[in-house]
Amino acid sequence: MTTSFWKNLPQPIIGLAPMDGVTDSAFRYIVANYGKPDIVFTEFTNVHDICSGRLKVLDSLRYSEIERPVIAQIYGKDPALFYQAAHVVCELGFDGLDINMGCPSKNVASSGSGAGLIRTPNLALELMDRTRKGIEDWAQGQSLKDIGLKPSALQAITQLKSEHPELDEHYERAAIPLSVKTRLGFDCNIINEWSDCLIQGRPEAISMHGRTLSQMYRGQSDWEAIAQAAVRIRKHGILAIGNGDIKSLAEAHQRIQTSGVNGVLIGRGALGYPWIFQEIEQVRKALATESPLELKTGEPSVDEKFQAMIKHAECFEAINGSGRFVRMRKHLGWYCSSFPHAAAMRAQMVRTNGTQDVRNILQTYLKEQVLAEPPVLTSTPA
Repeated sequence: MTTSFWKNLPQPIIGLAPMDGVTDSAFRYIVANYGKPDIVFTEFTNVHDICSGRLKVLDSLRYSEIERPVIAQIYGKDPALFYQAAHVVCELGFDGLDINMGCPSKNVASSGSGAGLIRTPNLALELMDRTRKGIEDWAQGQSLKDIGLKPSALQAITQLKSEHPELDEHYERAAIPLSVKTRLGFDCNIINEWSDCLIQGRPEAISMHGRTLSQMYRGQSDWEAIAQAAVRIRKHGILAIGNGDIKSLAEAHQRIQTSGVNGVLIGRGALGYPWIFQEIEQVRKALATESPLELKTGEPSVDEKFQAMIKHAECFEAINGSGRFVRMRKHLGWYCSSFPHAAAMRAQMVRTNGTQDVRNILQTYLKEQVLAEPPVLTSTPA
């Protein structure tokens, strides 16, 4: 029997969208600390890499308890590997598994994975079937050794699993829910036909980015198309989740209200702004009472932004080490907005090599700001 957290989530659902190269464990941890989203997804991970068990690749499946419910997103095109990868995701204690059928990257889509699956609907359904079978067989007691994973893969997975001591031999196995994230189509909008296909795979939820693959991230997300597909999807008891161009909770409120989706995923709106999810209960309250949305939290102060930058850098370095800090630089750059000389600071942040560099830049900035302030007059000038 599937243990589906989806059914127990408050609605509308407001979650953090998966973003390749962005939603790593450090970023998700920071977002969960500053404003807990209802759900989070990992970066997408190739099923071949999961089954080969390379520890560096498996870093994308690292998570912390504060993120729950946390969903592992996987991609590829080999049904046998999806079956095996489903076992690994379950073994690592994830709350759900999501198949990426929407990545527009040329390397991914041209290989027939990600959004490339929109052109091969029969394969897409087979992947869903084999993934669900893998989940069910794991829940029935099948081990990673039983499915033929190499000793090196077993060792790497065991090492990653050790970060969660609650997943010991007494951990009760239960099937986790399957979901899908996709786009409106490949080179034109076919979301109605495509969603009809996905419905046959019986996922718990279908998340839709409101662009086709050929659009990449250009133009505007088509929320009318999302709304039309949501009607079809919800008729089958499947949750319809919208995604695309939501930069604030006010926009999330408006999109949910007008499109009839069960929830939305926020992606780029969270970059450099982990506070974005702080008042999701206010959104639910406004929608439930059909009253205007009232948000109390304003723009974070400069000091709050600087504290978040340091905390994020510390978290990233603790997980990944200073040798991979280059991946942290873009996050630091995203924090640099809406305060004096933010662009100049951004230019410095994208050259940092560790948390201490971040602290030094911030300390220098604060000193310069103090020196730049006009003197306080203690008496009225003559």
